[in-house]
Amino acid sequence: MTLNYRSLPSKLPNPDALGAIVALHGWGSNCEDLISLVPIVGLRNYQWICPEAPFDHPILGGKMWYDLQGLDAEGLAKSCELLSQFLEDLPALTGIPLDKTFLLGFSQGAAMTLDVGLVFPLAGLIALSGYLHISEEQLQEVAGKPLPPILIAHGTQDTVVPISVARNTREMFERFGVTVEYEEYEMSHEIRPETCDRIQKFILDNT
Repeated sequence: MTLNYRSLPSKLPNPDALGAIVALHGWGSNCEDLISLVPIVGLRNYQWICPEAPFDHPILGGKMWYDLQGLDAEGLAKSCELLSQFLEDLPALTGIPLDKTFLLGFSQGAAMTLDVGLVFPLAGLIALSGYLHISEEQLQEVAGKPLPPILIAHGTQDTVVPISVARNTREMFERFGVTVEYEEYEMSHEIRPETCDRIQKFILDNT
């Protein structure tokens, strides 16, 4: 099994790009979803790659990285394996090295970003309206190694993933000496233009 994806620009490899942005969609969405961010974030010289989660959502008709209705440890492990392989193969696909590649995720995609992305030599990790589902023991194992820069952005009115989850995630990182950039916005479970402005700044600062 391999991950389907959507790329913009569509022609690959793209060695002329300044960097790559891999964007992971949320629960019940698909690889088309975060492509809509491209004109809003405004980084025209970057290659966007939007992988699609491997499992069918049982109700919404989209895709999911793992089933949120139960303890889907098997689905999570499979998605982590597939995403890790996708990242390993990505430089050959894009012509862009991993140290110039950012991993971005929304909601369940943000959880995948923080889970898988910590062990890769990436340019940065961006978690939007997400959560951390690895344990403190797992985080402690990787915290002593060089980690990519991390941006966490979350809405204070989020009723899907409460703001307390984002604050706890930041505190856990900081407890192990990991510095994160952290932003809260007066919004719900969504991505607004001001969030995209912050994404742009984070990427430009770490390019």
